[in-house]
Amino acid sequence: MTPAFLDGLNEPQLEAVMLPHQSALILAGAGSGKTRVLTTRIAWLIQTGQVSPHGLLGVTFTNKAAKEMLTRISAMLPINTRGMWVGTFHGLCNRMLRTHYREAGLPQLFQILDSQDQLSFIKRLMKQMNIDDERFPARQVQWFIGAAKDEGKRAKDIEPHDEFSRRTTEIYAAYDTQCQREGAVDFAELLLRSYEMLQRNDPLREHYRNRFKHLLVDEFQDTNRLQYLWLKLLSGNESCMFAVGDDDQSIYGFRGATSENMRHFERDFHVEKVIKLEQNYRSHGNILDAANALIEHNEHRLGKNLWTAEGKGEPLRVYEAATDLEEAAFIVEEVKALRNDGVRLGDIAVLYRSNAQSRVIEHALFNASVPYRVYGGLRFFERQEIKHALAYLRLMAQQEGHEDDGALLRVINFPTRGIGARSLELVQTLAQQRGISLWTAACANTLSGKAASSIGAFVRLIEQMRAATHGLPLAEIIEHMIEHSGLRSHYQNEKEGADRLENLGELVNAAASFVAENDVWVVGDAPEAQPEIPVEDTLAMQNSAGYSFNADATLASFLSHAALEAGEHQALPGAEALQMMTVHSAKGLEFHAVFISGMEEGLFPHDNSIADDREVEEERRLMYVALTRARRRLYLSLAQSRMLHGQTRFNVPSRFFNELPEALLRRINARPRYQPASDYASAASMTPHASSFTPHAAMPWRIGQSVAHAKFGTGVIVSAEGRGAEARVQVNFRHDGLKWLMLEYANLAPA
Repeated sequence: MTPAFLDGLNEPQLEAVMLPHQSALILAGAGSGKTRVLTTRIAWLIQTGQVSPHGLLGVTFTNKAAKEMLTRISAMLPINTRGMWVGTFHGLCNRMLRTHYREAGLPQLFQILDSQDQLSFIKRLMKQMNIDDERFPARQVQWFIGAAKDEGKRAKDIEPHDEFSRRTTEIYAAYDTQCQREGAVDFAELLLRSYEMLQRNDPLREHYRNRFKHLLVDEFQDTNRLQYLWLKLLSGNESCMFAVGDDDQSIYGFRGATSENMRHFERDFHVEKVIKLEQNYRSHGNILDAANALIEHNEHRLGKNLWTAEGKGEPLRVYEAATDLEEAAFIVEEVKALRNDGVRLGDIAVLYRSNAQSRVIEHALFNASVPYRVYGGLRFFERQEIKHALAYLRLMAQQEGHEDDGALLRVINFPTRGIGARSLELVQTLAQQRGISLWTAACANTLSGKAASSIGAFVRLIEQMRAATHGLPLAEIIEHMIEHSGLRSHYQNEKEGADRLENLGELVNAAASFVAENDVWVVGDAPEAQPEIPVEDTLAMQNSAGYSFNADATLASFLSHAALEAGEHQALPGAEALQMMTVHSAKGLEFHAVFISGMEEGLFPHDNSIADDREVEEERRLMYVALTRARRRLYLSLAQSRMLHGQTRFNVPSRFFNELPEALLRRINARPRYQPASDYASAASMTPHASSFTPHAAMPWRIGQSVAHAKFGTGVIVSAEGRGAEARVQVNFRHDGLKWLMLEYANLAPA
């Protein structure tokens, strides 16, 4: 009898779900039901007895997606999904390291540094090393360390090529040493430490290879080099990989993601089957035809063509404004019209390539009393009061020998308790001289006077809270900490502290929910849920994998959960509102109507990419993602001039317009179409309308005008901005490509 969960699958989906034991690549287009295919594949494997719920590994990129997968599996099968190895790369590596902390060389209750904590950690370390933060910005050092780890490299593996990379590599080495001493890991370390542990520990690696016969990976095009190597390490000769992805939606190159992994996967795993999911269940035909036509301009694609049974629908609406103010006014009026037609505000999205574009649109929406929400605002676990509370909890949970310096620095004088910079410097100097943690230095009783009194009081506060909450439920621990740390009284006395107090109350709720939802079951002190594992399987895991059960680690589990959640996008609660976001943030979402604003050369595609063909291809994939967010109506808007970074910028339309079939477009204000400045010839053959557009009297040149330069030769002006001494133009030169030139010094002449 065919399981009911197979009903409704189309032929390629059904083929993917029922594949025999072999590695396969599922090329899943936007809106083609890839999540359904992935979860149904898991249900099929379990239902047919090919694997137990605990014998497969499911990997995705967000906790939200992982939870959705488990929810769908629960709806398909009468099994308890708690304890299944389904989660994000970071979450699964955290679980593995908690279980095998000894093998990984970590303390049992190691702390996870989120991005902000890591930055503070690096700044503190650089200060100790007397490194100039202006010459070596801490954020660049943070990026350098993260990029190296994503490549699977330690400091010793890096060959410096200049002074910056040499000094930064030294900081990386010192950073690793300090993290090890404090028992702290950052997000990239979770994966790298897990990879290194499996690489050098043959019995442990074979244990997991024997356990996970099926590895299923979502959003495979977003994997970086180290994630791919980690997956390869976990797959044995009898394992098979089910990789689902779309190379046309690979838009995270700046994070190290590469769609090349899909081609490597075909070779390394001897993939015999590539299944294409091309039927789209989201958008009307004209939207898909436009997306297909656009993405065909990219080379080295695996290749697919989206289609739908829903009909062609409306053409794409194009609006060309004179200014960004006019563009914003148009968007607001169209949003009002859609609302009057019964479309929910929450089902309308305004997308933009750069965050700097949003201000003018936000101002227009505010003036028109249209409620809106900027998607991806400050997340719960990143709010100031929450980070303070978590720092107190980390101090209460720390182990001897692995004290948390970052947590101590965050709250030692918050709320204010009379510990000045001088007192803190004395503690830091002592810690540096003796090679001990700040906490150990604070407890050393070597200080005198006011410093000894105030710092001693802080140490006693932490120890008293730790003693008073021993054995209490997690929610009560947090309530006690909020009350006795002084956070509650501080925010009660703050002018706008009511919202912060509500957030602290929500932290208590989050803790209670965490315990209730997870039945906190700790395997090697990981935040695990109690799985249903046969007794013999449990004993085998205890003996060969070092599993242990420790209910006292609930606080540490919650802190790990909070650190992992801090990296996730969280929807902002509130009333019905228009959604505003960057195109990158829109990945994975869909809306009835979508506005793509700022469709201008140098903005979309972005200035930073237009000199590199590979980066232009990523911009085109980003545009493809933007187009395929719309279900029924799609607007493309542009402005001849806009204010960006305090300068008026004059623009020509994006080259992407030239890659969209004119038959699919409806030009709302019927202005003549610009030609994109994608190459010298097209820029030189602009329409009379474009070439006659003069920005202002102080700008002697026209967009589209041919000019000559003493060094670069002849070219065509494609953009202009600024006034007076700040005026500059962007010229597409015949032989040297795009260049920005200050008019005051360029000495341009008509060509």
